[in-house]
Amino acid sequence: MSKALEAYITGIGQSDVGKKLERHPLLLTVDAVKEALGEAGLSIDQIDGVATYPGRVPQMLGFSPVGSDELIDALGIKATWYSGGGEVSSQLGALVAAVGAIKSGQARHIICYRTVYEAAAMARPDEYPMPRRDRVDGMSQWTAPFNALSAAVWVAQYANRHVKKYGMTREQLAQVALNDRKNAQLNPKALMHGKPLSMEDYLSARMIADPLCLFDCDQYTDASTVLIVSAGDALDEVKCTPIRIAAMAGSVDRHSWDQPEWMASYDTGRDLWQRTDYKPSDVDTVQLYDGFSFLAVTWLEALGCCEVGEGGKFIEGGQRIALDGELPMNTFGGQIAAGRFHGFGFAHEAVLQLRGNGGERQIANDPKVAIATSGGGPLATALLLARD
Repeated sequence: MSKALEAYITGIGQSDVGKKLERHPLLLTVDAVKEALGEAGLSIDQIDGVATYPGRVPQMLGFSPVGSDELIDALGIKATWYSGGGEVSSQLGALVAAVGAIKSGQARHIICYRTVYEAAAMARPDEYPMPRRDRVDGMSQWTAPFNALSAAVWVAQYANRHVKKYGMTREQLAQVALNDRKNAQLNPKALMHGKPLSMEDYLSARMIADPLCLFDCDQYTDASTVLIVSAGDALDEVKCTPIRIAAMAGSVDRHSWDQPEWMASYDTGRDLWQRTDYKPSDVDTVQLYDGFSFLAVTWLEALGCCEVGEGGKFIEGGQRIALDGELPMNTFGGQIAAGRFHGFGFAHEAVLQLRGNGGERQIANDPKVAIATSGGGPLATALLLARD
């Protein structure tokens, strides 16, 4: 494909990261946009598109407080295309939509962002009230009567199958959290920076939903992450190293957690390799969605890094996925240790690593190909990113 017809990630940015931040979520978003524009060498006048997931959700403002129209108004963006909605193949589906707009000529530079404010919202319920419902319907009719309201309970079902059928142990599963926490010590922005985790700590933590313990769960976070997607024929306007979006895949396997046989990541991983000449052996780093640790295990299997059922054995001991291992994973600390950026943090880190800007946590040997994913259960998106 001609370079002019390709889509690239150019500027990236991230606001302050924390819990119970006082700064308004729209201002956090603007902070991240300014950083991304500065890195790309673009001005707001050159932006003609905006995409976010899932748009502003009035019933859950902590989960998604800033819509694309609000950002357009706040920054005076002259948008020829914009998008914001939850009916996509998980969080990074917003980037997939932006690539489509780029390749169809509807925009040249698109701001893609995800802003979360869940920790602050929980601390200020008067400003950010939790949703209240008088009836149970939709997907919740299958979970609420059994007090299975947490996604930890839903993911635990799949994790237990790997325990029973494939022999995955807690010591193996622990390596996701231990690796995340170790890498977070090299990331000053990470929520768990300065808070190392040992195997003893992990095994003694309280159980949330067997086999998932407290340290298998991600961290509510207040932050905004921005990635600018640019057209190949607009790269002469950009000053940073562009990262090509070499392939994309996404799937929705029944929009329900109610007894599907496999998570959507498995179909997504298969489809990704059908859309590129790259192979799993070409990948230098993986940034895999870990809202719960087991989700990263499923992505390793789904992407062909190991056979189905072998994910636990693949990460056993932690050497393979370590920063200096054969397949460095979640080098910024993942959502478990860096914070719940809700998918966008993985793409942000992949670009950072491919540009050699990882600082203390930079992967050696000049990485050129990365995978970033989002989603678990019935939703999944994967991006294959390359520095040409």
